[in-house]
Amino acid sequence: MRAEREVWREALGVVLATSAYGVSFGALAVASGLDVWQSCVLSLLMFTGGSQFAFVGVFAAGGVSALPSAIASATLLGVRNVAYGMRMSPIVGTTPVRRVAAAHFTIDESTAVAISQNDPRLRQVGFWVTGVGIFVGWNLTTLVGALVGDVLGDPKAWGLDAAAAAAFLALLWPRLKKRQAIAVGVAAAVIAAALTPFIMPGLPVLVAAVVAIVVGWFDWLGRAGASTAINGEVGR
Repeated sequence: MRAEREVWREALGVVLATSAYGVSFGALAVASGLDVWQSCVLSLLMFTGGSQFAFVGVFAAGGVSALPSAIASATLLGVRNVAYGMRMSPIVGTTPVRRVAAAHFTIDESTAVAISQNDPRLRQVGFWVTGVGIFVGWNLTTLVGALVGDVLGDPKAWGLDAAAAAAFLALLWPRLKKRQAIAVGVAAAVIAAALTPFIMPGLPVLVAAVVAIVVGWFDWLGRAGASTAINGEVGR
């Protein structure tokens, strides 16, 4: 029971942090030329923050003529959710109904909270509480941001642009206990940051994911650490 309460606390913390960032999206969407209802429908149906920001960013730069590019950018960023779906499939449940229902809630945050748990039941709790909670919160704050965007001013001045990143860091930090995990995170972050100014939105995330998979798959630092430990035991 205590463990479940901790999962709820962790999930709700992520929900609050991520939902707060929805105000930024609502304000930016209206500023880019969408009306309030278009902004809300985009959050309701697309519901993946990175793709939504990519869409309105490209749309704001080029208007209707840039719509194909906006859709392409949003799609590229959304591809990562396919990988999340494969990872979450055995966690969310075995029935077709549960898997179909879970598809819309399979996002960065729900995946991160779920896989950070060790118990299968707690993984389900983390996934559903985070996914459904953010869906509700994100859509509500999108509406707020769209309605009061002009009054709010620059969302960065309120620190909302850092809310989601801070939530992810809080989830990631406890897992950085081994050199291999640190190497995967650093390699992916460096590649994404280096490529962002030069290639279209969405591709840096995919390339960083490939780098993370390669570094994690070969487990170079992990094997080196294991060999050192074995040699130490033999030396004794």
